[in-house]
Amino acid sequence: MVLSTLQETKDYIALAASLGKEFAKTAVERDAKGGSPTAELNRLRESGLLKLLIPEEYGGFGQTWVTALKVVREIAKADGSLGQLLGYHYVNSVMPELNGTHEQKARFYSETTRNNWFWGDAVNPRDPKLVLTQDGNNFRLNGTKNFATGSTGSDIIVVTAARGYMENLPVAIVSKHREAVENLPVAIVPTHREGVVLNDDWDYIGQRQTDSGSVSFNNVLIHRDEILGNPDSKDAPSSFASLVTPAFQSVFVNFYLGIALGAFEEGKQYTLSATRPWIFSPAHTAAKDPYIIEQYGDLWVSLISTISHVDYVNSVFQSAWEKGEHLTATERGETAVTISTAKVLTTRVALDVTSKIFEVMGTRAAATKHRFDRFWRNVRTHTLHDPVAYKVHEVGDWVLNEQIPPFTIYT
Repeated sequence: MVLSTLQETKDYIALAASLGKEFAKTAVERDAKGGSPTAELNRLRESGLLKLLIPEEYGGFGQTWVTALKVVREIAKADGSLGQLLGYHYVNSVMPELNGTHEQKARFYSETTRNNWFWGDAVNPRDPKLVLTQDGNNFRLNGTKNFATGSTGSDIIVVTAARGYMENLPVAIVSKHREAVENLPVAIVPTHREGVVLNDDWDYIGQRQTDSGSVSFNNVLIHRDEILGNPDSKDAPSSFASLVTPAFQSVFVNFYLGIALGAFEEGKQYTLSATRPWIFSPAHTAAKDPYIIEQYGDLWVSLISTISHVDYVNSVFQSAWEKGEHLTATERGETAVTISTAKVLTTRVALDVTSKIFEVMGTRAAATKHRFDRFWRNVRTHTLHDPVAYKVHEVGDWVLNEQIPPFTIYT
């Protein structure tokens, strides 16, 4: 579907579902191969979905997070890697609004729509040795980020780095230094600028096409106006700016759910077409086996309940977003806790569904050629991003003690 058709229909979720069906045809092959999903990223560019969240005044489609997150979910049903890449793009592309000046917001939004930019990132706060130092009126970046999702296929990388005065401190000290971790300057860096080296070293069991390998920065020039906001400020971000973490967590929630729904749908089709009833079953087909029917019922109860909660949580995040700079710290904290409930739920349900689906498909479904295990591997890999036990603690501390979590890159 081309851009003109997209403008006519405005049916973004249906478009995402259509693209998902297309991506599903090559998902098994691409999971085995790994690497960068170049053709699929080009299809996302052609679709217009990269501009979904950007306001109409800057050439985008001005859609809500509710729509964008459902689009991520649809893409993830077919391919968790592509769901992650698109979701990260959405968060990264709004960083100028969260952290930048009005002029930076207008500039980067307009250039994104004009050039159809895809945004990646190199923001992992647990890599504190990437350092930003002053160079006249501009800056230089030196060091490495070990994880940089979406880097290879991107046009722009959002980068966070420790300030130069942290350069000579031991890593352990820098890691614990809140200012170095939570008040990091945010730079907007063209992916192919001189000195940026994309290292093809992402080789994990899941999310194998997320372009998440390391990126090295060798004396990379950063212009002063490429640092969002005031480059000299060490103030804590505003409540609105700190929505970056709930935004990422919302993306996680939706592509975990999408992966689980994708596994359920593929399992269902396999059960109907290939699964044989057990030798003691009273049924002649697997679809009529009472135990298989019961298991599908249990799985769907979990999924439909999760869909309902996630849809509610998406609306909570949208409400917080719409408050803009009027968002209070308490409102921000309550939003983060609400999203954490969905993070816990989708982590548990997705891991459960992607594992149990084998029980209703049978032994032959475990053949390598099907790669049905990719759903579990994808969820298992990314849910280690930040331990879900700490999300449970955040929720519990709020429920019991009315303690909202402090802003960090993970909370």
